[in-house]
Amino acid sequence: MRSQIRPALLILLIFILFTGIIYPLAITGMAQMIFPFQANGSLVMVDNEVVGSVLIGQAFNAPQYFWPRPSAVGYNPLPSSGSNLGPTSRVLSEQIQQREQELRSLYNLPADASLPADLLFASGSGLDPHISPAAARLQIGRVAQARGLTEEQLAALVVQFIEPAQFGVLGEPRVNVLLLNLALDALQ
Repeated sequence: MRSQIRPALLILLIFILFTGIIYPLAITGMAQMIFPFQANGSLVMVDNEVVGSVLIGQAFNAPQYFWPRPSAVGYNPLPSSGSNLGPTSRVLSEQIQQREQELRSLYNLPADASLPADLLFASGSGLDPHISPAAARLQIGRVAQARGLTEEQLAALVVQFIEPAQFGVLGEPRVNVLLLNLALDALQ
Protein backbone atom coordinates (compact mmCIF):
# COMPACT_ATOMS: atom_id res chain seq x y z
CA MET A 1 0.00 0.00 0.00
CA ARG A 2 2.78 2.45 0.91
CA SER A 3 4.50 1.63 -2.34
CA GLN A 4 1.48 3.03 -4.21
CA ILE A 5 0.78 6.05 -1.99
CA ARG A 6 4.32 7.40 -2.06
CA PRO A 7 4.57 7.78 -5.90
CA ALA A 8 1.01 9.16 -6.02
CA LEU A 9 1.83 11.82 -3.43
CA LEU A 10 5.07 12.68 -5.22
CA ILE A 11 3.24 13.11 -8.54
CA LEU A 12 0.55 15.20 -6.80
CA LEU A 13 3.23 17.45 -5.28
CA ILE A 14 4.99 17.84 -8.64
CA PHE A 15 1.73 18.78 -10.40
CA ILE A 16 0.74 21.21 -7.64
CA LEU A 17 4.16 22.84 -7.88
CA PHE A 18 4.08 23.02 -11.68
CA THR A 19 0.43 23.89 -12.36
CA GLY A 20 -0.16 25.92 -9.20
CA ILE A 21 3.07 27.92 -8.96
CA ILE A 22 5.59 27.62 -11.80
CA TYR A 23 3.17 27.79 -14.78
CA PRO A 24 1.06 30.72 -13.45
CA LEU A 25 4.19 32.71 -12.55
CA ALA A 26 5.73 32.06 -15.98
CA ILE A 27 2.56 33.08 -17.85
CA THR A 28 2.09 36.18 -15.67
CA GLY A 29 5.71 37.19 -16.20
CA MET A 30 5.47 36.73 -19.98
CA ALA A 31 2.20 38.70 -20.10
CA GLN A 32 3.79 41.53 -18.11
CA MET A 33 6.72 41.66 -20.53
CA ILE A 34 4.82 41.27 -23.81
CA PHE A 35 1.43 42.91 -23.06
CA PRO A 36 1.84 45.07 -19.92
CA PHE A 37 -1.18 47.34 -20.64
CA GLN A 38 -3.54 44.40 -21.11
CA ALA A 39 -2.02 42.33 -18.29
CA ASN A 40 -2.68 45.17 -15.85
CA GLY A 41 -6.36 45.56 -16.73
CA SER A 42 -6.18 47.99 -19.68
CA LEU A 43 -6.58 50.85 -17.23
CA VAL A 44 -7.04 54.41 -18.47
CA MET A 45 -5.21 57.07 -16.45
CA VAL A 46 -5.94 60.80 -16.39
CA ASP A 47 -3.67 62.99 -14.25
CA ASN A 48 -2.19 59.87 -12.58
CA GLU A 49 -5.66 58.69 -11.55
CA VAL A 50 -7.44 55.61 -12.85
CA VAL A 51 -10.68 56.66 -14.53
CA GLY A 52 -11.68 53.29 -15.95
CA SER A 53 -10.73 50.41 -18.17
CA VAL A 54 -11.12 50.24 -21.93
CA LEU A 55 -12.56 46.74 -21.41
CA ILE A 56 -15.36 47.52 -18.92
CA GLY A 57 -18.37 49.72 -19.62
CA GLN A 58 -19.31 52.52 -17.27
CA ALA A 59 -22.48 54.44 -16.58
CA PHE A 60 -22.47 57.78 -18.35
CA ASN A 61 -25.89 59.36 -18.06
CA ALA A 62 -25.29 63.11 -18.08
CA PRO A 63 -26.52 64.79 -21.29
CA GLN A 64 -23.04 66.11 -22.14
CA TYR A 65 -21.67 62.58 -22.53
CA PHE A 66 -22.21 59.77 -24.99
CA TRP A 67 -24.18 57.04 -23.30
CA PRO A 68 -23.19 53.36 -23.36
CA ARG A 69 -25.50 50.49 -24.12
CA PRO A 70 -27.80 49.37 -21.31
CA SER A 71 -26.36 47.13 -18.61
CA ALA A 72 -28.17 44.20 -17.04
CA VAL A 73 -25.98 44.53 -13.91
CA GLY A 74 -25.91 48.30 -13.48
CA TYR A 75 -22.28 48.44 -14.72
CA ASN A 76 -21.14 46.53 -11.62
CA PRO A 77 -18.19 44.36 -12.70
CA LEU A 78 -18.48 41.92 -9.79
CA PRO A 79 -21.60 40.02 -10.91
CA SER A 80 -20.79 40.55 -14.60
CA SER A 81 -23.54 38.77 -16.45
CA GLY A 82 -26.47 39.20 -18.73
CA SER A 83 -30.05 39.32 -17.56
CA ASN A 84 -30.85 35.70 -18.53
CA LEU A 85 -34.12 36.95 -20.01
CA GLY A 86 -34.95 35.00 -23.17
CA PRO A 87 -36.53 36.27 -26.39
CA THR A 88 -40.00 35.25 -25.20
CA SER A 89 -39.66 37.02 -21.84
CA ARG A 90 -42.39 39.56 -21.13
CA VAL A 91 -40.02 41.48 -18.81
CA LEU A 92 -37.38 41.79 -21.55
CA SER A 93 -40.01 42.89 -24.04
CA GLU A 94 -41.24 45.59 -21.64
CA GLN A 95 -37.67 46.80 -20.98
CA ILE A 96 -36.98 47.10 -24.70
CA GLN A 97 -40.27 48.89 -25.36
CA GLN A 98 -39.53 51.35 -22.55
CA ARG A 99 -36.02 52.04 -23.86
CA GLU A 100 -37.39 52.46 -27.37
CA GLN A 101 -40.03 54.96 -26.21
CA GLU A 102 -37.45 56.92 -24.21
CA LEU A 103 -35.05 57.11 -27.17
CA ARG A 104 -37.76 58.08 -29.64
CA SER A 105 -38.98 60.80 -27.28
CA LEU A 106 -35.49 62.08 -26.49
CA TYR A 107 -34.39 62.30 -30.12
CA ASN A 108 -37.82 63.15 -31.63
CA LEU A 109 -37.75 60.08 -33.86
CA PRO A 110 -40.80 58.87 -35.75
CA ALA A 111 -42.21 55.42 -34.98
CA ASP A 112 -40.85 53.97 -38.22
CA ALA A 113 -37.25 55.18 -37.68
CA SER A 114 -34.85 52.35 -36.89
CA LEU A 115 -32.86 52.47 -33.67
CA PRO A 116 -29.43 50.92 -33.11
CA ALA A 117 -29.99 47.59 -31.36
CA ASP A 118 -27.13 48.20 -28.94
CA LEU A 119 -29.07 51.09 -27.36
CA LEU A 120 -32.03 48.79 -26.78
CA PHE A 121 -30.38 45.55 -25.64
CA ALA A 122 -27.83 44.98 -22.89
CA SER A 123 -24.70 43.05 -23.80
CA GLY A 124 -24.14 39.46 -22.73
CA SER A 125 -21.74 40.51 -19.97
CA GLY A 126 -23.66 43.63 -19.04
CA LEU A 127 -20.36 45.53 -19.25
CA ASP A 128 -19.68 46.06 -22.96
CA PRO A 129 -17.59 49.26 -23.25
CA HIS A 130 -18.49 49.82 -26.91
CA ILE A 131 -21.41 51.12 -28.91
CA SER A 132 -21.93 50.99 -32.64
CA PRO A 133 -21.03 54.00 -34.79
CA ALA A 134 -24.77 54.36 -35.50
CA ALA A 135 -25.49 54.59 -31.75
CA ALA A 136 -22.78 57.24 -31.37
CA ARG A 137 -24.08 59.22 -34.37
CA LEU A 138 -27.61 59.18 -32.94
CA GLN A 139 -26.34 60.90 -29.79
CA ILE A 140 -24.33 63.66 -31.52
CA GLY A 141 -27.13 66.24 -31.50
CA ARG A 142 -27.86 65.83 -27.78
CA VAL A 143 -24.20 65.97 -26.77
CA ALA A 144 -23.48 68.94 -29.07
CA GLN A 145 -26.37 70.91 -27.58
CA ALA A 146 -25.34 70.08 -24.00
CA ARG A 147 -21.71 71.03 -24.66
CA GLY A 148 -22.29 74.03 -26.91
CA LEU A 149 -20.34 72.41 -29.74
CA THR A 150 -21.27 71.96 -33.37
CA GLU A 151 -22.55 68.64 -34.62
CA GLU A 152 -19.77 68.66 -37.23
CA GLN A 153 -17.12 68.84 -34.49
CA LEU A 154 -18.63 65.88 -32.70
CA ALA A 155 -19.17 63.89 -35.90
CA ALA A 156 -15.46 64.28 -36.69
CA LEU A 157 -14.57 63.19 -33.14
CA VAL A 158 -16.79 60.11 -33.39
CA VAL A 159 -15.14 59.14 -36.69
CA GLN A 160 -11.73 59.38 -35.00
CA PHE A 161 -12.80 56.85 -32.38
CA ILE A 162 -14.38 54.23 -34.63
CA GLU A 163 -12.43 51.02 -34.19
CA PRO A 164 -12.60 48.61 -37.15
CA ALA A 165 -13.54 44.97 -36.87
CA GLN A 166 -10.76 43.06 -35.14
CA PHE A 167 -8.26 41.74 -37.70
CA GLY A 168 -10.63 43.14 -40.32
CA VAL A 169 -13.11 40.27 -39.94
CA LEU A 170 -14.04 39.67 -36.28
CA GLY A 171 -16.98 41.67 -34.98
CA GLU A 172 -18.30 45.00 -36.18
CA PRO A 173 -16.88 48.51 -36.17
CA ARG A 174 -17.35 50.00 -32.70
CA VAL A 175 -16.73 53.09 -30.57
CA ASN A 176 -15.28 52.88 -27.06
CA VAL A 177 -17.54 55.14 -24.97
CA LEU A 178 -14.98 55.86 -22.23
CA LEU A 179 -12.26 56.92 -24.68
CA LEU A 180 -14.72 59.03 -26.68
CA ASN A 181 -15.99 60.80 -23.56
CA LEU A 182 -12.45 61.45 -22.32
CA ALA A 183 -11.58 62.98 -25.69
CA LEU A 184 -14.74 65.04 -25.43
CA ASP A 185 -13.66 66.37 -22.02
CA ALA A 186 -10.20 67.16 -23.40
CA LEU A 187 -11.79 69.02 -26.30
CA GLN A 188 -13.24 71.64 -23.98
